[in-house]
Amino acid sequence: MRDGQFVLVVARDVTLPRLSLDTVRLLGGNEAPCGPVGSTPSFAIYQFPVTACGTSMMEENGYVVYENRMTSSYEVGIGPLGSITRDSQFELLFQCRYSATAVEALVVEVNTVPPPPPVAAPGPLRVELRLANGQCVTKGCAEGDEAYTSYYGEDEYPVTKVLQEPVYVEVRILERTDPNLVLMLGRCWATSTPSPLSLPQWDLLVDGCPYQDDRYLTALVPVFGSSGLQLPTHYKRFVVKMFTFVDPSSLAPLQETIYIHCSTAVCHPASGSCEQSCARKRRAVAGERSEETVVSSGGVFFTL
Repeated sequence: MRDGQFVLVVARDVTLPRLSLDTVRLLGGNEAPCGPVGSTPSFAIYQFPVTACGTSMMEENGYVVYENRMTSSYEVGIGPLGSITRDSQFELLFQCRYSATAVEALVVEVNTVPPPPPVAAPGPLRVELRLANGQCVTKGCAEGDEAYTSYYGEDEYPVTKVLQEPVYVEVRILERTDPNLVLMLGRCWATSTPSPLSLPQWDLLVDGCPYQDDRYLTALVPVFGSSGLQLPTHYKRFVVKMFTFVDPSSLAPLQETIYIHCSTAVCHPASGSCEQSCARKRRAVAGERSEETVVSSGGVFFTL
């Protein structure tokens, strides 16, 4: 507070993921004098009179209180069965209290957005969906290989992730030793409850390929014998950028756990190819498919 004006500095790294400074608005909008008076890639500076930019005034116990609020907008992806966001939400409530001509107190309240859910669950076909917890920490390491060196245990759920942080998903066939079997993924999607039939839903893979209407495409991770697996065709891996569902009416982020589900099948190449190709509009799968089932993860929580 200075000479009857608010002076605020907003840092880009005040949230995780980092705040997009050009989305920050005061109640009175972003026109002069309510826009930033200066900025760098890391900070935005605001200075405006206490009577401007939507500031409210009230009298409280002999004090004159000026109060305003600063919020950020965020991008929402809208799908046919649900809506999500991967952006942080920033909200700042600030006040100045006057007694006669002296500034008595500055009260600041910062509201941040909550945390994410866990993963792992076998299905009736003895197919398991689990989340890897490895990290790529050495220079030049291959993220896909490093991530899948270890996995979350049942007692570690729900798993906590930051918005846009990678979630490493693996689906594998259990208790089979036939090297000719090929695990196939159909649709993979996310819900806010353990039930794969619940709404809202967000597609991650469609016919085994990344859902094209997601700005942050799911990344398929190739599985080869070099990954240290004796039966690489029994595995499928992909990476999802963490998100949270939003309320369909208010578009406010929902503080809920995310569960990942995949429909799977086993392909027998004796009668044809079991290749899944995402380069063409249709998959090149001619082999015999059997033992179709759905497997689900544990919960994954999002946090700031």
